[in-house]
Amino acid sequence: MGIEKMKVVTAMLLFGSIGLMVKNIALTSSEIALYRGVLGSLFLLLFLLLKKKKISRTALKSNAGVLLFSGAAIGLNWILLFEAYHYTTIANATLSYYFAPVIVMIVSPFLLNEKLMPNKAVSILVAMLGMFLIVGTGTQISGNYTHLVGILYGLGAAVLYASVMMLNKFVKNLTSLESTMIQLMLASVTLAPYVFFTQGFDLVAIAVTSIPYLIILGIIHTGLAYVLYFSAMQKLKSQTVALLSYIDPVAAVVMSALFLGEGMSSMQMIGGLLILSSTFIGGLKWPRKESLAIREKTK
Repeated sequence: MGIEKMKVVTAMLLFGSIGLMVKNIALTSSEIALYRGVLGSLFLLLFLLLKKKKISRTALKSNAGVLLFSGAAIGLNWILLFEAYHYTTIANATLSYYFAPVIVMIVSPFLLNEKLMPNKAVSILVAMLGMFLIVGTGTQISGNYTHLVGILYGLGAAVLYASVMMLNKFVKNLTSLESTMIQLMLASVTLAPYVFFTQGFDLVAIAVTSIPYLIILGIIHTGLAYVLYFSAMQKLKSQTVALLSYIDPVAAVVMSALFLGEGMSSMQMIGGLLILSSTFIGGLKWPRKESLAIREKTK
């Protein structure tokens, strides 16, 4: 395996273990999201400074609106995802969150004027069936969990992440790393007033046991993971990156079972596989009518 693929695999393993970090941080979801944004954006800013890369002021002005809305969406998306971790298992939360690409497929024909291809339609139906199996066949309340609430939080986070995915299509003249760094900063700016007026800032009150996990979440699982991911994206084919991205949810499910003893029923496992395969189906390139006609002529 090449070094670029190893970068993506490492990034996906880090993303997949975010839930384990959050479970060990004794803070509210909004506080975790704020500190993650601050630490992650500072790491990316330092990385860009060391690379001596300057962001164009013209590009910042032209993309200001899109970056502001997408940054706010990232912050709110993290809050909902971290809430999902509190109310349900990491597996359920992650698989619900992975519904984001399906949401993009559903709304892109209306918002981006993209055609709904047959494979996209099939993938949407497969994902819907998968989500039905996860929600409909599991025990809704078990132990300290209220699974339906957690899954709804996960789906809410997926909607917000889907909006970020679509908004990023309108960002021009900025690299993915540059726009991500700015979005994380804006997410922090958006979250700061909310945290201040609801919980207040009291860094001294943060539990000592939570600090290492918070630092690792912000610097390693956010800053470093994004650097690895985006640096590899520049040299790998998009299909390769898309296939390797499936390591993220699979790793989350496996790690939650190994380290937290969280389990899924057989029907929920099938539902999870359906959701993962739905995004794979949606990414397939089906032959166009024109190419089929050419093949028929050449027979």
